[in-house]
Amino acid sequence: MATEIDKDRAAEFMEEMRVILNHGMAATMIGIGHRVGLFDAMATFDGAGATTHEIAHAAGLDERYAREWLNTMTTAGIVTYDGRTDTYRLPPEHAACTTRAAGLANMASYAQYISLCASVEDELVECFKHGGGVPYTSYDRFHAVMAESSGKRFDALLAKVVLPMVPGIVDQLREGIRVADIGTGQGHAINVMAKAFPSSHFVGIDFSDGALDIGRAEAAEWGLDNAEFVAADAAKLTGDEQYDFITTFDAVHDQAHPQDMVDGIYRSLKPGGYWLCVDIRASSHVGENMDHPMGTFMYAVSCQHCMTVSLAYEGEGLGAMWGVQKAKEIFAAAGFTDVAVKTLDFDPTNNYYICRKPD
Repeated sequence: MATEIDKDRAAEFMEEMRVILNHGMAATMIGIGHRVGLFDAMATFDGAGATTHEIAHAAGLDERYAREWLNTMTTAGIVTYDGRTDTYRLPPEHAACTTRAAGLANMASYAQYISLCASVEDELVECFKHGGGVPYTSYDRFHAVMAESSGKRFDALLAKVVLPMVPGIVDQLREGIRVADIGTGQGHAINVMAKAFPSSHFVGIDFSDGALDIGRAEAAEWGLDNAEFVAADAAKLTGDEQYDFITTFDAVHDQAHPQDMVDGIYRSLKPGGYWLCVDIRASSHVGENMDHPMGTFMYAVSCQHCMTVSLAYEGEGLGAMWGVQKAKEIFAAAGFTDVAVKTLDFDPTNNYYICRKPD
């Protein structure tokens, strides 16, 4: 016997689906607008309205494409439209979280992940049917997008806010210690730390030599002689007790074999040394993530990137939402029994794990 349907609830859900579809397409256009500088161009009008031609000229873009983008943003409620003057306006309150000038508050930059993930949809569909995963090589812009979003955080917070969360580490860095950043990507974190603490030596480790070349170029541009970059597999760290301090930034959860990586970090730390692990703030249980401010976004990015990349290399597919419970389990298995979990009020998406190796 067929289940009886609540027609009112079905109608409500149909409307919810329309909202989701509208927002989904708006998000892809927000990412494009960020990439081509449309939000930044609109902000130059300082809250005043402007025509499509004026906005396109300010951004250096084709007017027809700018006009269609503006109409999308208008119907999405991001841009306002004045039919009397045929002008478009980006309210200052909206510019505060959509422009590059907004810094850490710029949410438009994160919209790029949606198109980035969608670019591998055909491969992902095959994975749904047959298992396996989508490799790193399928994501042309992944390192660049990651570097953009994390770079803002490093510039604003790393030296002055994040590192002081680790007991005594700032004084040690000033005196001079040996530091590694594992899974460093384009190495901006290494260079920021090396610039702030010239007496210490910093090593960025990542499997992608192409990404490391960007870090090397930045280090040369900044005149840093205390930063180096090494191409190596984060799951196969071989050095025993050679680092006083190790950092990882959103690097553990997408490893093929995260336990191997954490074991290597433990081996590589000197006794009494600290590992700062910055990773996604979440519970390991979906029922406890229902109110997560970016829960749907993070689970989706996990499925379309973090989890599938791990599976592509015959890994565990841990996923971005591995959560604090699973993290503590992995850390303890490596030998980290002294683990503090810290958070920042203005950063709802990250946990800051302070892990100390016993003396």
